[in-house]
Parts: sequence; structure tokens; C-alpha cells
Amino acid sequence: MSEKKEAIQFPNIRRSNDIDPVEWDLRVKLAAAFRLAHHFNWDLLIYNFISVRLPGPEGHLLINPYGLSYDEICASNLLKIDKEGNNLVEHPLKTTRAGFIIHGAIHDARPEIGCIMHVHTPAASAVCAMKEGLLPLDQEAMVFTDRLAYHELEGIPLGLDERARIVESLGDKPFMILRNHGLVTTGKTVGQAFSYMYFLELACRNQLAILSTGREINVPSRKIAEQVPQQFDTHDPQNTGHEFGELQFAAMMRRLDRMDQSYRQ
Repeated sequence: MSEKKEAIQFPNIRRSNDIDPVEWDLRVKLAAAFRLAHHFNWDLLIYNFISVRLPGPEGHLLINPYGLSYDEICASNLLKIDKEGNNLVEHPLKTTRAGFIIHGAIHDARPEIGCIMHVHTPAASAVCAMKEGLLPLDQEAMVFTDRLAYHELEGIPLGLDERARIVESLGDKPFMILRNHGLVTTGKTVGQAFSYMYFLELACRNQLAILSTGREINVPSRKIAEQVPQQFDTHDPQNTGHEFGELQFAAMMRRLDRMDQSYRQ
């Protein structure tokens, strides 16, 4: 009879003088993104990742530990890792090779990216399996006109050699469809990456709904599709000066606070 394993205990990283306030703020926002992903049913048991690049030339990342569900994640139990995926703070869990290969490769090649988000919901997986990919059938899809890269499936990303091909596939674009796999969004901030994922995943659901009608589809002109990204990114009716994603994510954090503030711990 096998020995009963003890439950894993998670150390808390207390907010104190030894935790940079900037890092703590990023921890809170990243934890919020995980809880909101759970709220929107984007999570997949303990799989998939959202990562944040910490300021500084070292390229250190915050990322979720492999083994926690998204609704368990809080600011204090996120991993802090180096470019090789090694834990920089004592923690009983680690990240996975698959997660580090995708996120580590992109962060390393594109230092202007602050946050990367990866999901594969049913709608996302369906569109990722379509030869045409994402079609410009509605406003949500047109947001990604000429900004969406594609990467062919190579199986579960476990080999270091795929890192270069992922970076090559992404190029200078901010979003990517992993064929037969899932969606990737990036942003300068957690709010940007999360908000773009909201609309990209919604565009996938909308595409399935539109195609399922079996009716003749009105496809907008290429000219219209090309102008939507700029309109979408810069639409700021109150002239607040905020970049896309900041007001949206702040509103979602307020929603989360009304439901459960434990992500801030």
C-alpha cells in the first residue's frame, strides 16, 4: 500500500520592505487576471499560464505554479522565475516546461511585452482548428485585423528548439493563434493582455455562432476591417488618457473585489 502524501503547504510572501512595491502591484494584478479567467470559464484544471515580466534587465517573470487551480492563486503564491525557469523564491511548486517554453521565449525576444496570456477554451480550440483561422465577421474579430500571427502545431511544447519557431511565427505581432491548440495575447500591462484576450475569445465564440446559422453571411469590406483596430485601441470618449485595457481591467478588478478579495493576499 502506497504511503499517503502530505498536503502541499504554500508559503506566503508577505508584503513588506523586502518586496518592491512595483512587484507587489504586479503580483496583485496578475492574481486578479487568474481569478477573472476562472470567473469567465477560461481555465483548464491546473493547465495554461499567464505571465508578467518584472522591471529590470534580468528578465525575471511572475507566473502561476503548476498544481494550483486559477481560483487558488493569490499575490503571495505566484512563482518568481529567471530566464531558465528556476524559482527565485522558495516555493514547493514549479512552473512546467511547456509553460516556460511559450512564455519564456516570447518575453526573452520581446522585452517591450509586459504580460502574456494563453488559453484554450472550447470556442478558441474550434477556431484554432479551422483552416481559415479567425474570420473578420464582426467587430470583435476585426479588432485583430493584420495583428494576428499563426504558429503550426508541433505537439505539446516541450522542446527548447520550438522556442525560436514560436518567436519567428509571432514576429512583431501582439497576438497569435496556436494552430489546433489555443490563443495567445500580449500587452504592455496585465490589463491590456487580459482585455485583448476577452475580445479575442469572444470573437471565437461569435464566429462559431455566426457560422452555425447556415445563413448567407455579410462580410464587411477590407477597408472597414483595417480601420477597426486603430478605432478600438484609441476610443476614449471621456478623454481620460488611459491606454486600452486599463479602464476595462480596473472595472473587472472592482467586480472581483465585490466577489472575493482573497486574490490580494
